[in-house]
Amino acid sequence: MQSHSPGLALTSAERRASISLAGLFAARMLGLFLLLPVFAVAAKSLDGGMDPAKVGLALGIYGLTQAVMQIPFGMASDRFGRRPIVLTGLTLFVLGSIMCALSDDIFWVTIGRAIQGSGAISAAVTAWLADATRPEVRTRAMAMIGASIGLSFALSLVIAPLMVGWGGLSGLFWLITGLGVVAFVVAAVVVPAAPKAPKPAHPAPAKDVLIHPGLLRLNFGVFCLHLSQVALFVVMPPLLVKLGGIQTDSLWQVYLPVLFISFLFMVPIIIFTEKRRAHPKTLRWAVAGLVAVGLGFALTGAHWAWLLFWLTAFFVAFNVLEALQPSLVSRVAPPELKGLALGVYNTTQATGLFLGGALGGWLVQSMGHVAVFWVIAGLSVAWLLVTWRLTMPPMATAAPKTAA
Repeated sequence: MQSHSPGLALTSAERRASISLAGLFAARMLGLFLLLPVFAVAAKSLDGGMDPAKVGLALGIYGLTQAVMQIPFGMASDRFGRRPIVLTGLTLFVLGSIMCALSDDIFWVTIGRAIQGSGAISAAVTAWLADATRPEVRTRAMAMIGASIGLSFALSLVIAPLMVGWGGLSGLFWLITGLGVVAFVVAAVVVPAAPKAPKPAHPAPAKDVLIHPGLLRLNFGVFCLHLSQVALFVVMPPLLVKLGGIQTDSLWQVYLPVLFISFLFMVPIIIFTEKRRAHPKTLRWAVAGLVAVGLGFALTGAHWAWLLFWLTAFFVAFNVLEALQPSLVSRVAPPELKGLALGVYNTTQATGLFLGGALGGWLVQSMGHVAVFWVIAGLSVAWLLVTWRLTMPPMATAAPKTAA
């Protein structure tokens, strides 16, 4: 056999796996994001939907069941394979969506949302992508998923108000059901089989995932990142409406170009990082960027142009970190515990999402919106200190072998 150095271009199998898994993620995440812009208003048509506490519980319980089930689903994907676990999770997502579509009471919508969230497949999907790509191109593949999530978020801001106006909340849940079915079909027949990793003679104990210093740093990072994201979006929509003089249903006109510009900056950063194998350095620079974003919002966020500038800078850093961190988790973790490690990572992420909403709301109510920006800056400083000693893990150079 002729030896050669692996190139930085994705192989056809890697490209197919990356695009199909990004599409799967996009369909499922669009199904989730569609609720965010309209649920608080549309839920008033349900019995019990005038109670803000019940509405908040119905919206947030998804994150709670996600946090509980990420680790079991990740461990199961290590043992039984990625595809069957992803299909099981998507089945739960579709069943929960159907229950929500058929319900006219906020209680049963809450139960349906809990069932939706129990199909926690993020860790299994990310592990599947890690299995299907070489380490030296994995960050780029992860970036495709990150881009698909950002695009789904932007589309949801446009589609959700139109869909509720046409078919009501029930119609929106039927659309979400359809997106879940599309994701199921992609997972079942489009995504190539995950490569089979050789089983080590002496498997690492599961506790290694919980105490590994590199994984702990990355888990703390994703907690900080998503706490900051949700806390920021507690205050950002009202600020954009107030300073820009736009209507709530026109916010997509701000988010769409901001996300597009951030992707234009993110792609060359990821390519440069992979070519230079500068993952820890790029990660530190991105976290330092979040420090600057928090300070920038706090000091200049009362001006419309600066608000848009710092919002774009936030998404550049956010998208880079969304691609870098899971890629590093998949390389730091023992291969036979990759799903478990990503399950812990996604559980920490879900915890950050939940606490970001709670903390952001409390800060705005008690100290004003500027307090949120100072907390983002302070949390990013702590993250920068924690991640400073993160090192580049060894990189295997062999291309993955597709399972028969």
